[in-house]
Amino acid sequence: MVEDETNSTKHDGLSEKQTQKQLKKQQAVAKRKARKQNPRPHRGWSERLHLTDINVVDRSTLKRAIAGTVVGNFMEWYDVGVYGYLAVTIGRVFLSDASDAVQRLFSLGVFAVTFVARPLGGVVLGQLGDKIGRQRILAFTLLSMSAATLLIGLLPSYAAVGPLAPILLILLKLIQGFSTGGEYAGASTMVTEYSPDRHRGFFASLLDVGSYLGYAFGAALVSLLEFSISPEAMLAWGWRIPFIIALPLAAIAVYFRAKVQDTPAFRQAQDASDEKTKSQHKSLLDLIRGYWRELLMAFILVAAANTLSYTLTAYMPTYLSGTLHYNTAQANLLSLPVLLMVACCIPITGALSDRFGRKKVLFMGAFTGLCLSLPAFRLLEHETTGAVFGGLVLLAIPVIFFVANLASTLPALFPTASRYGGMGLSYNLAVAVFGGTAPVIMEGLVTATGKSLAPAYWIMFTSTCGLITVLFLAETARRPMPGTLPTVLNRQEARDLVATQDRNPDLDVKTIIKDAEESGVRKTPKKLVAEMMKKLGSNKSTRGTK
Repeated sequence: MVEDETNSTKHDGLSEKQTQKQLKKQQAVAKRKARKQNPRPHRGWSERLHLTDINVVDRSTLKRAIAGTVVGNFMEWYDVGVYGYLAVTIGRVFLSDASDAVQRLFSLGVFAVTFVARPLGGVVLGQLGDKIGRQRILAFTLLSMSAATLLIGLLPSYAAVGPLAPILLILLKLIQGFSTGGEYAGASTMVTEYSPDRHRGFFASLLDVGSYLGYAFGAALVSLLEFSISPEAMLAWGWRIPFIIALPLAAIAVYFRAKVQDTPAFRQAQDASDEKTKSQHKSLLDLIRGYWRELLMAFILVAAANTLSYTLTAYMPTYLSGTLHYNTAQANLLSLPVLLMVACCIPITGALSDRFGRKKVLFMGAFTGLCLSLPAFRLLEHETTGAVFGGLVLLAIPVIFFVANLASTLPALFPTASRYGGMGLSYNLAVAVFGGTAPVIMEGLVTATGKSLAPAYWIMFTSTCGLITVLFLAETARRPMPGTLPTVLNRQEARDLVATQDRNPDLDVKTIIKDAEESGVRKTPKKLVAEMMKKLGSNKSTRGTK
């Protein structure tokens, strides 16, 4: 009996050891699984994000920032809409001795001239915006843009002063182009820097809502005038009214924009204390050397999107009235509901990019632009109103997917210190080469080939280039902007982000902290220790003096 008890005790002892080994094995397996789920465990205080690192957006400030930027974009595209829908009339006013074809090419050429000055404005104003602040530059662009629009409405005609009239028109359009060169780049930079990371696509898309509402308002105003007064009166003085109305609209826009301060990201970068951060503002050559890949991708995406956009907005009135011989007022009214549809749908695709990613939505824009442009122009060739309207809707579909996401995608390619400059250069150069010249190129293709489908093939080419570029684009949805710490909508979202940072697939915490420390937005542990030692030293010296 004694031997049996001894053996059972030994047996029980062996089973306990085996159990301990099994527990250790299970713990090791659990640790391995944890490492796979969280390949970068952040144990040190300085290697983790804390509540003090998270930027919580002030809702009233965000609303003011959006309102201030949207009204500026409204003004910019109001002028584009007015000029686009008055292109035929302006050709007759400022080049009255020429043929109809030459007048159309002249008015579209002057429209393209505006975009010649945009890259210069984008470079100069973008560099200044990164140096002295977004808000000051945006105030300047709005005032100069509005003043040039007003003066166009006061210009004498070709019949009154001869060749001086078109020269003055070109000069004012150049001034307008220079100022607008800093408008969209600055507005998109400001909105994206203010917006919370998880909702940046939606809030940034509101900027383009202002664009299309401005264009639609300009189109509606011109259409109303054409129905209200005779063609002779429109040619004599009616065309001036939409340009002169720019003055009170500008006053409203300036009021909203004056209430907007510079973004927290810009102020944090400016307040950084070390010399490296103080001197991080890049010259134009440094910008090109450091970010040529980002500049090239932004250039191609803007070229593809704006070819579609300016086809729908600036070129369609001329195409419908000049090439397809529609009545001018009828052509305007066909385009107006399509523009309003685009404005209503843009926030939806912006929100979709927040949920499914920028790349997927941009891919849809480029893909539909490639597939739908030829069917759209075939529908436009039909004489029925329904077919023409259907063609315009087909052209609007890729615009809705594409344009809505540029404002959130492009600024995220560049760090804070070079964001305005990078946007100003890439966006305006692409718009100058492809966007603003789209109406001239398409009208030239129609004139040279004699085929009304020629513009569709140009759209297919630029959409293909955009499609390829999207494949190489890094996903930026729900992620912080380069060089900045995470931005959220409320404090609860900040607490959730800190609690789940180790398993959040949208957060590369190590890279975020590294970039933020390099840009001076977040202080390194060494710097914090040095500051504490400095404070302790100053306190000791103060006590010694006492």
